[in-house]
Amino acid sequence: MSTCTGHAPGDPHRTSAAAAPDDIPAALAAPVHPPLPLPGSSGPGSDSAPGPGPDPGTVPGPTGRAFDAVLCDLDNVVRFYDTAPLAALERAAGLPVGATEDVAYAPEVDLPLLLGRITPDAWVESITAALADRVGEDRARDLGRALANAPFRADEEVVALLRRARTRVPLVLVTNATLQLDDDLALLGLDELADAVVSSAVEQVAKPDPAIYCIAADRAGVPLDRCLFVDDRQENVDAAVALGMTGVLYREPADLRRALGPCAEAAPPRPGRTG
Repeated sequence: MSTCTGHAPGDPHRTSAAAAPDDIPAALAAPVHPPLPLPGSSGPGSDSAPGPGPDPGTVPGPTGRAFDAVLCDLDNVVRFYDTAPLAALERAAGLPVGATEDVAYAPEVDLPLLLGRITPDAWVESITAALADRVGEDRARDLGRALANAPFRADEEVVALLRRARTRVPLVLVTNATLQLDDDLALLGLDELADAVVSSAVEQVAKPDPAIYCIAADRAGVPLDRCLFVDDRQENVDAAVALGMTGVLYREPADLRRALGPCAEAAPPRPGRTG
C-alpha cells in the first residue's frame, strides 16, 4: 500500500467538473491494482479484471465492513449539469456540440480555476480568447458564460443513499471544484450533506494527485485502507486504489447502493420514550 507524501505545488493533475479528459501522471497511469469490483459485479463501465487476491482494503474490520468512511466525488455522481442550452448556442454558432467544453477543460484553461487561482469570470475570458477566432469575441463570450452558468441539480437517490451511509460512517465529499463550491452546495440544499468537504480550490491540489486523497482520509479520521472511494473517473479511482482504498467506478445509483451494502439501508428507528 502506498503512503501519503507531499505534492509539488504547480504540478497537480485535475479532472474537470464536467468530466473532461485530463493528463494522468505516469506514476498513476498503471495503478498498483485495479479498482475493486462491486459485490457480484465488475462494475458498470469497468473492464478491469479482478486481481489475484483480496486487496487490503477489502478485509473486513471489526464492524464487518470493508470500509470505515465514504469518500465521494460530487460532479457526475451527486451533481449533474444541464448543458442543453450551451449545445443550442454551439449549433447556432456552427460549432460541434462539446467544442466549448473541449476548450474550457484543457488543463491550461481549467486547472487555474480548479486550484482557486482565478475566478469563474477569468475562466470565461480564457474560453473567450480560445474561441474568438472561430466564432467572434461576443459569441465566444456567450458560450463561455453559458458553460460557467449551466444549471445543475442533485440526484436525490444518491443523496438519500449518502445520508443513510453517514448515519453509520463518516462521509467526505472530495471534489475538483471552484471557490464557489460552498454557495453551490447551499443552493442544492446539500451544505450539511457531509461531515467534511475537500475542495481542490481550497486545498490547492486536485484529483488524481494522491495528496488530496490523503487530506480526505485525514478529515474522515480513518486510515487510507479503510476508505471507500466513489468517483465517475477511472483515473481518480485508480489513484485511490493505488493508495490502498476500496475504489468504486460510478455509473448509476445502483453502483453506490451495492458498494455501500448495509450502509445504504435506512437506520433503524431509535426506541421512543413511553410514559
